[in-house]
Amino acid sequence: MKNKILILILLNFILMGCVGVSSTGLFGTGVSVALDPRTVGTQIDDSIMQKTISAKILTKDKKYLLSIKTKVLDGRIFITGKVDSPEEKLLITKLAWETKGARSVRNDIKIKEEFNFKQSAKDVLITSQLRTALIVNKNIKATNYQIDTYKKKIYIYGISLTLEERDLVISEAKEILDVEDVIASIILVEDLRIQRE
Repeated sequence: MKNKILILILLNFILMGCVGVSSTGLFGTGVSVALDPRTVGTQIDDSIMQKTISAKILTKDKKYLLSIKTKVLDGRIFITGKVDSPEEKLLITKLAWETKGARSVRNDIKIKEEFNFKQSAKDVLITSQLRTALIVNKNIKATNYQIDTYKKKIYIYGISLTLEERDLVISEAKEILDVEDVIASIILVEDLRIQRE
């Protein structure tokens, strides 16, 4: 009973945390409202979906609070993080697909391995270098992109205003030293269900 109350309080805290503006944008979407081409309604729908998925995952096991990240863009669900077994990865994918409004699910979850400080430091450096390159490049709206790096592979999620901008982001990622692969999940504005007028 005590654990259920603790989980409910934690879920309430997570769900109530969707209000406010921060560096990740309104509703935690990772994209600034002023620059986001989605309608406010779509942004709210995506935020609600993201909080719902996070709550579902957390109710399965509290250890996922820090190890799993979810991102929702226009009903498309992106999942990253690390789990202990392939069965856990499949379970999380199933939970994402069962979320109302899900249009697609991309699961980039990795199976945990022994911690390697050198590799983790290199991944953080790669992410920082790409973030800086995107900010410096005036042809890219850097706030529209989320970057994760795992074992020298860069995962980029976001919304691109043009095909040229998307190609430029991928090109910047490929120029970072020691990057082995770039996995881009970048949606073009024209591919959104509902666009801001």
